[in-house]
Amino acid sequence: MFSKKHSKPQNRIDSLIGAGTRIDGNLSFSGGLRVDGEVNGSVVAAPGKPSTLVLSEHGRVNGEINVTHLVVNGMVEGPVRAAEYLELQSKAKVIGDVHYKTLEIQLGAIVEGRLIHCADAVSDKVVAFKLSGAE
Repeated sequence: MFSKKHSKPQNRIDSLIGAGTRIDGNLSFSGGLRVDGEVNGSVVAAPGKPSTLVLSEHGRVNGEINVTHLVVNGMVEGPVRAAEYLELQSKAKVIGDVHYKTLEIQLGAIVEGRLIHCADAVSDKVVAFKLSGAE
């Protein structure tokens, strides 16, 4: 159980939405993005590429988030989907359902919604057993 390697967020930030900045509309990005301001719309990473979103203590997103790696220490109002790794730091507040593969929650973080684990598809690894004597 402990031997699995979990993918952690990248340390590299390619873009920054600074404190005092407000974006009204959907935001699409690739690589690393840090939000210290406010986004009123969805924040979605380019599909098929690794992405990291860091939402700082003063950052706020009013809309859907869909990324590979997510670190939240601010406020999110909307559904959250982290395909690989989600870290909710001590001042994080999420109002909406949270879909995750790997989750880390620090003391003080608040989630007002459902926590939904997204497991890897294992249907190709299922082996059908034939019962002896039954036809």
